[in-house]
Amino acid sequence: MTVSYTLKVAEARFGGFSGLLLRWRGSIYKLLYKEFFLFVALYAVLSIIYRLLLTQEQRHVYAQVARYCNRSANLIPLSFVLGFYVTLVVNRWWSQYTSIPLPDQLMCVISASVHGVDQRGRLLRRTLIRYANLASVLVLRSVSTRVLKRFPTMEHVVDAGFMSQEERKKFESLKSDFNKYWVPCVWFTNLAAQARRDGRIRDDIALCLLLEELNKYRAKCSMLFHYDWISIPLVYTQVVTIAVYSFFGLSLVGRQFVEPEAGAAKPQKPLESGQEPAPALGDLDMYVPLTTLLQFFFYAGWLKVAEQIINPFGEDDDDFETNQLIDRNLQVSLLSVDEMYQNLPPAEKDQYWDEDQPQPPYTVATAAESLRPSFLGSTFNLRMSDDPEQSLQVEASPASGRPAPAAQTPLLGRFLGAGAPSPAISLRNFGRARGTPRTPHLLRFRADEGGDPEAASRIEEEAAESGDEALEP
Repeated sequence: MTVSYTLKVAEARFGGFSGLLLRWRGSIYKLLYKEFFLFVALYAVLSIIYRLLLTQEQRHVYAQVARYCNRSANLIPLSFVLGFYVTLVVNRWWSQYTSIPLPDQLMCVISASVHGVDQRGRLLRRTLIRYANLASVLVLRSVSTRVLKRFPTMEHVVDAGFMSQEERKKFESLKSDFNKYWVPCVWFTNLAAQARRDGRIRDDIALCLLLEELNKYRAKCSMLFHYDWISIPLVYTQVVTIAVYSFFGLSLVGRQFVEPEAGAAKPQKPLESGQEPAPALGDLDMYVPLTTLLQFFFYAGWLKVAEQIINPFGEDDDDFETNQLIDRNLQVSLLSVDEMYQNLPPAEKDQYWDEDQPQPPYTVATAAESLRPSFLGSTFNLRMSDDPEQSLQVEASPASGRPAPAAQTPLLGRFLGAGAPSPAISLRNFGRARGTPRTPHLLRFRADEGGDPEAASRIEEEAAESGDEALEP
């Protein structure tokens, strides 16, 4: 059964994740303990051979080999290769779960489209939804080991009530070398067309909606089948596996605590007469490589995660509960199209019929949440300036004869002065200083729209005067 710990992490608290480390079912310890003990045993054997069975000269050669293996292991890009592979596997794992066909949408359309309270109407609705469930059972038998163990033969499918004996004969009479999970979907379409001819489906729009939902359901069945058929390329899985195994194979030798390399010690003080040189200092002999064991636990555990979820239709602890999904889908779908068909509670006025602002009650444990103000947007918390002049509304284009204030660039204003115009304004107005300003033209246009000839003539005189002032040196 799938291991669920969602309730344990509903709130972020001290030691929230630490409590999950004590679980065994679905844990990394259950997946990795055999490989971990094997790695520790091999490391211990090599360490005992180096410390007790080799001569001094052999130890020196072994130390050179160990240093070479340690340098070679660091050349393997294990984090990049393994991380990208596990990300690909996890995305594929979730996509496979979303491809499992669920009849919820289809059963609602059947209940709303196929009419009739008599025996024939009930038979049509139950048969249609049974065909849909039969298609999911057939495709899950071909991809899930749990479902196949539950329904090893078509006779078991008949005994479970998903198929009748006559339907089984027709199913087996169709000769095809490919998976025939799509056959119940074709039966569904033929039966829906017959229900339309008989008037059980009252219009073509309802029939079209019913077939569209069936096609979505069949598409998920097909996608599930193709996920099982088309795997992640084998070469990629082999590359990742070889990278992990070779890394820790080199680490078995390279991470041993061996004698230091000649000349690796720091320079010592000059020796006095009769004083012997101190031995070269190397790494501390810990006997147990703690960091190497942690590294094995992380990287090998990462590979084990990919190994477990690359095919979630097996019998691992965290694989999909396909048999329970089949039970749930059959029970819910038959209930919705049969007993719930036109079985409605009486329509009554709700509790807040006469209230303008309905407010559901809170319990004592959640009463504090009712005091929190509702969220209106992040800018509602912005503190505006108290200066009333900053809130005055102005026009984007000045409507008076006064020239518009020059736009300023803050950075250039520090060097050119407070009144320095923006370079964009200067380039845009380049070549227009000797001509008539643009503002009088705008004012003349607005005066023409107003239809006042005296105002228009007065604006033209002001424009002429301002033009003469612009031409003066």
